[in-house]
Amino acid sequence: MQIPIESFNLQMLNVGLACHNGDWNWKDVSSPFTRIYYVKEGEALLHLAHKTVCLQPGHLYIIPAYTHHSYECNGPFVHYYLHVYEGFKNEMSLVESYDFPTEVEGSRDDELLLQRMCEQHPQAQLPASNPQAYDNATQMTDYVLRYRNMPLWQKMELRGAILMLFSRFLRQAIPHIWTSDERMKQVQAHIHTHITESIDIDELAGVACITKPYLIRLFKREFGTSPIQYVNSKKVERAQLLLYTTDMPVKEVAYDLGFNDHSYFIRMFRKQTGTTPQEYRERMRN
Repeated sequence: MQIPIESFNLQMLNVGLACHNGDWNWKDVSSPFTRIYYVKEGEALLHLAHKTVCLQPGHLYIIPAYTHHSYECNGPFVHYYLHVYEGFKNEMSLVESYDFPTEVEGSRDDELLLQRMCEQHPQAQLPASNPQAYDNATQMTDYVLRYRNMPLWQKMELRGAILMLFSRFLRQAIPHIWTSDERMKQVQAHIHTHITESIDIDELAGVACITKPYLIRLFKREFGTSPIQYVNSKKVERAQLLLYTTDMPVKEVAYDLGFNDHSYFIRMFRKQTGTTPQEYRERMRN
């Protein structure tokens, strides 16, 4: 299923040019935003779960949101970086919808595009290269607010530049096939569209036009989990983003996600993450 371009809610958090000399070494990095790099000089290693990629001059690289990874650099390394946040939307995200190639060949046009973004937005440079210095709730909230407060023409210009860079990867990206069953596709789409509402099995069975027991068996076969567990996991992901990027009280976060009982929400959140919503927020802001 192809996503309409108007649904790409891509927002710039950071952009800049980083110059390193053996000091770009960070482990176990994972963030709620997507990173794009264009390498100008030198080399470094990107360690992913199942492979290691050598970052080389003249190439673009993408690290989707929530991807666990590490960096290793033993010499000179100069690269442009762009951090992009998809924001809140009740649809499948771009990262969930496609399997992106980690590396594509870049061009002089890509370099000039990133250079212009840096010149137009010097305030968007990172305070330091250590992810702990910028990848936290307080900093991200500031970055999101900075983007929201930009005049419309700047947002339009940035959106065009970001889409151009993403298009380099989309050219070789493969649509992520969650399921080949059309009924389950409709159920999954319904869950994402109504993730801020209360969703039950009867409702999902009605969407698929099948019985509840058959829905549960079929959904588990296609997704490896039960419908309710899938719904709860997506609600917790949205809750984490809200706790990370806003100051909404926990009770309000629960109600925003369709929970009438915020105590149940807290128990469910803790079961999936090992921590309470408030503990999660405090940890992310340290």
